[in-house]
Amino acid sequence: MHEYDESEVRRLVREAVDRSLGPVPAPAARPASPASPSPSIRRVALGSDHGGFELKEVLRQYIAEELGWEVHDCGTHSTDTVDYPDYAAAVAREVAAGRCSLGIVVDAAGIGSAMAANKIAGVRCAVGHDDRTVLNSREHNDANMLSLGARIVNRGLAQRLARLFLTTPFAGGRHERRVQKIMALERGSGR
Repeated sequence: MHEYDESEVRRLVREAVDRSLGPVPAPAARPASPASPSPSIRRVALGSDHGGFELKEVLRQYIAEELGWEVHDCGTHSTDTVDYPDYAAAVAREVAAGRCSLGIVVDAAGIGSAMAANKIAGVRCAVGHDDRTVLNSREHNDANMLSLGARIVNRGLAQRLARLFLTTPFAGGRHERRVQKIMALERGSGR
């Protein structure tokens, strides 16, 4: 069986998307906005509850050693029972404050942590369970947090999704207007 490296996977995904939807235009240059992480800050906040602890530890090592990002570990630090909203909020606060450019949180399904993180102003947390959802979350939605489910994604897939999340830029263009509308809703000024 042929093993694919990350660049081959990205190429194959792009080709499949192009066949289905047509080619995606190259992202237009745009000024940095406060909603988008600075590409020069390669610091990621990472957190989990007890159900995501083991996968968080795998990702912590992978992101630091293989991807070369600085990791700020927001806990938990064991499999002792804890409440996922506490750790999702801790990661979200690091991202919202700009101390980390992106954040990743892991719980059993990924859903509850995303809900909790999205209550923090300035955070756009997406649940990711495959390449397409993670690519779309960054390219179209400028997600600054990713939530993974340890019972949904295995170790290898989680590493691939983390890499895609950390390396995929926001496309800007027509998507910028839509992200601004999401942020307006957060400020209470959206319709």
